[in-house]
Amino acid sequence: MKFSKMSLLFTTSTLLLAACGSAGASTESNTQSEGNSAVKTAALITDTNGVDDRSFNQSAWEGMVEWGAEHALEQGNAGYQYFQSSNESDYIPNIDQALNAGFETIFGIGYKLVSAVEEQAKANPDIHFVMVDEVIENIDNVVSATFQSNEAAYLAGLSAAYTTTTNQIGFLGGVQVAVVEEFDAGFRQGVADGAKALNKEITVVSQYAGAFDAPDKGRAIAQAMYASGIDIIYAAAGATGNGLFQEAKSINESQDKKVWVIGVDRDQTEDGYYKKDGKEENFTLTSTLKQVGQTVKDLANKANEGTFPGGEHIVYGLEANGVGITKGQLSEEVQAAVETARQAIIDGEIIVENTVK
Repeated sequence: MKFSKMSLLFTTSTLLLAACGSAGASTESNTQSEGNSAVKTAALITDTNGVDDRSFNQSAWEGMVEWGAEHALEQGNAGYQYFQSSNESDYIPNIDQALNAGFETIFGIGYKLVSAVEEQAKANPDIHFVMVDEVIENIDNVVSATFQSNEAAYLAGLSAAYTTTTNQIGFLGGVQVAVVEEFDAGFRQGVADGAKALNKEITVVSQYAGAFDAPDKGRAIAQAMYASGIDIIYAAAGATGNGLFQEAKSINESQDKKVWVIGVDRDQTEDGYYKKDGKEENFTLTSTLKQVGQTVKDLANKANEGTFPGGEHIVYGLEANGVGITKGQLSEEVQAAVETARQAIIDGEIIVENTVK
């Protein structure tokens, strides 16, 4: 297996310096715009969260929509489409639907699809497959794309350490698997380093909901954490994290205290607005970014250009802006500390853990 880092032309304005039995959306068109017959069509297979999960899958779909617009393609079999999975038994049937519809590049979004993608890629060697967030080895028509989420999570932990007033911080995970523990590990390390720099004692409580599609569980966990004195919670939980935002909004609107949320995978500032005493405020402290959408665009373009890096494992980290953190509601002091740490990670001065010890 070949490993490489790919520098991407990511939009950096939101960076701090620097997840069916049938298709999930109706087929709106079966004809490409004139002059685009050479553009390879692309399909996205979601995990059990849909393209409106406000997180991982949504980011991927937004990238595919942007890619389609750039090539004057319409959503449908002759352009781009998503196939939404209601449960794990939908993965292979959804890939079959995409293949039968003639899609030439197929993206598996999320580690749960690894077995389905591997099986279908071996059976269809002329089709390009992209495995996002997991690694498939030794198959020439598959490129694996993973992200150093622990690096961005470290910066989120540092931000939380500098911002907390109760010195109690929470981490809300979906399913306790390696790809989520990377967030947990990096976040804990960032908090610990921030506490050391500030000469503070800060407690971090981690709890996993056991699901990525259970906002009710997410809200119940958040309610208990905030009630215990935690004032900042970072969620890496897919749609389960939506429950965290619901609880934070309720507390900020109805109680005489401010609690914060740190978003994940995409900028979740828009989910943090609330009104208090007639004034609009925001409780999304910052968001860690996993540039899944940009990765989808980049690899779809490479498939179209004949430079698809099949057989490779591409790692996207801070250095290539493959992950990052938003400015959000961070103070200037916190932004400065985050940028210093960001550069130190890129320079190898800070090595971020990717497993929980």
